[in-house]
Amino acid sequence: MRKTFTRKTTTRRLLTGIVAGPLAIGLLAACSGTGADAGADASGDNVTLSFANSYGLDHPHNRCGTDIVADAVADAGITIETFPSSQLGADAARFTSIMSGDIDIDLQGSSGIAATYPAIGVMDMAYVFNDVDHLFNWFDSPAADVVKTGFEESTGAHLLDVWYFGNRTFSANVPIRTPDDLEGLRMRFPDSPVHLGNAAAMGADPVAVAFEEVYLALQQGIVDGQENPISTIDQMSFNEVQEYVSLSEHSVGSQLVVMSGDAWAELSADQQDALESAVHDARATDLACATELEQTVLDKWKTAGTPEVIEDVDRDAFIEKAETYFTANLEGDELDIYKSIRAAAE
Repeated sequence: MRKTFTRKTTTRRLLTGIVAGPLAIGLLAACSGTGADAGADASGDNVTLSFANSYGLDHPHNRCGTDIVADAVADAGITIETFPSSQLGADAARFTSIMSGDIDIDLQGSSGIAATYPAIGVMDMAYVFNDVDHLFNWFDSPAADVVKTGFEESTGAHLLDVWYFGNRTFSANVPIRTPDDLEGLRMRFPDSPVHLGNAAAMGADPVAVAFEEVYLALQQGIVDGQENPISTIDQMSFNEVQEYVSLSEHSVGSQLVVMSGDAWAELSADQQDALESAVHDARATDLACATELEQTVLDKWKTAGTPEVIEDVDRDAFIEKAETYFTANLEGDELDIYKSIRAAAE
């Protein structure tokens, strides 16, 4: 059986610095469960699983993702308790808790997990996927088995599925239609090897700025532009300090649904099937909500006339430049995975 006492104690510690008063008591009670029902059981008894992420309850990953999963697995004796908005820690801390078994399920970007299992970072590389269908088709194919197996062997965690996060695209005070348009621009990229590699692959001059400081950096001209999904640009109001959004769509953003290996092993076979099916089926509802939100934002911008949306981006030129860079600079498992993904595009 899982060491449920250890998991509960650690979760209480994670929550201590985040909430206080009645809210803390409510969250702790929800996380702790009651008696034997608080932990997963291979016999198929009722089980309560924590599902953590860094998004608000109104985000597609929750209202069209975790909520859908929770409803779908209830009949299998699984109760999902969602902890949104980084309540159980930032991404890196939560993944550590997944590996230790203190959190049951979480959403993680592949570039973040790459700090533990580098090969999975290929999934976040610029133009490795042409579009979201390419992402899903490759992930569901035997070609992705090497990544799934390698991930589990390296981390001890179980990889349930992949959800769509949004295509990363450029914003700046000048249009960006070709790689040459990046010349001389100071573009903010996340400070991770994968994202900084993307900058090099596309010919950008990267400036590492903390996500919380991007708006101010754009406003003060510390950086000339940045790259994020459409919904993120709108949510963080980057459009207020950027004149153009150029639809480069250079990275098909994804979120991996990862699970503690101990928690997975302690589910019954029927519960494993129910959970895996529910997470996979929620992929479609999550995608529909995410794309609807993106289109709503784009329509709002076009109606307002600001920022100006640049649609005639020469993606073929960007793809060729990025592919030349990665095939020359990747090696080993990362190169093999990159080639398998690009081959799946055809």
